[in-house]
Amino acid sequence: MTIRLPLVNGVLRTYEPRTEPLAPTPGTPFTSRTVFSAAHVVADPFADSTPDSPAAVDWDATLAFRRHLWSHGLGVAEAMDTAQRGMGLDWAGAAELIRRSAAEAHSVGGRIACGVGTDQITGGTLAEIRAAYEEQLAVVEEAGAQAILMASRALAATARGPEDYLEIYGHLLRQAAEPVVLHWLGPMFDPALEGYWGSSDLDAATDTFLEVISAHPDKVDGIKVSLLDAQREIDLRRRLPQGVRCYTGDDFNYPELIAGDEKGFSHALLGIFDPLGPLAAEAVRVLDTGDTPGFRALLDPTVELSRHLFQAPTRFYKTGVVFLAWLAGHQSHFTMVGGLQSARSLPHFARAYELADGLGLFPDPKLAEERMKNLLSLYGVNQ
Repeated sequence: MTIRLPLVNGVLRTYEPRTEPLAPTPGTPFTSRTVFSAAHVVADPFADSTPDSPAAVDWDATLAFRRHLWSHGLGVAEAMDTAQRGMGLDWAGAAELIRRSAAEAHSVGGRIACGVGTDQITGGTLAEIRAAYEEQLAVVEEAGAQAILMASRALAATARGPEDYLEIYGHLLRQAAEPVVLHWLGPMFDPALEGYWGSSDLDAATDTFLEVISAHPDKVDGIKVSLLDAQREIDLRRRLPQGVRCYTGDDFNYPELIAGDEKGFSHALLGIFDPLGPLAAEAVRVLDTGDTPGFRALLDPTVELSRHLFQAPTRFYKTGVVFLAWLAGHQSHFTMVGGLQSARSLPHFARAYELADGLGLFPDPKLAEERMKNLLSLYGVNQ
């Protein structure tokens, strides 16, 4: 069987799907790295909603996907950018997601960390921004989850310089009950975060970031860096205080960063591990045995798919993540909160399907093929 896939110039080419998946098996947590997958939310396809309506979530399917990730030994990074925070999922929806997912994690023994931000406000004074952070931190801690202090659009718009970041983050770290993960999300993921840490000069911003950490090393479990710059991440992790981990968020260079070098390595908190979950888990278990070449042999071939999904505008990578979840059978439809399923083109979807199929990511390749053909027919591509 073959399928005709469109190129960007409108030309159709023939592709022969694979017939067998890789079929990695579930397993226990890892021993050499701490690995989180940021997880997407599944929309309710029958909700009478519009792109600017509050998110209507299919809770059963959303939680089932988290159980899938936990079954492979991955931790879940909840209510993060991948879950469409600020791009379809508001704070009310995120708070419910945190409570439900944390309860589910406790019931199955899964690891969970949840995003803490300020998205219940759009701006305000530093005191109001601090209060917004505190409100969300309380929700995460009450749910029994680890906190990830996310970058704040409101703080980026209000802060006058590095001193404001030092004040806000210092206050939050002092009151956090347990060590948190600090998240530095670059403007390629969210243009509103340009100049975070008080400067558009990344060297100056890094110095401020490290000053926050060095003042409270006992309250920082680690940092999550999403700048898509491997060397900058390596340089930064080498400057971290003893005991503070670096969780790579680099969806372009993750295999080399997780593998590391003679001076250290990165753990992982990645959106691309949503579609790659089982394969990524298998690769990390190989790394647990000390077989770095074997780890790279499994994970390096996935980078082409990741770079495709995260191509500019990078913030729309969530569309490809949910698209692949639909093809893989993790949800019954390709609908997203905020209508974000429209954010990528048909040729983009076609290439994502081909790359994912080539990696063996679909548990049922025939189902994925049928769903891809259904999508193509909606766009007028006859097989």
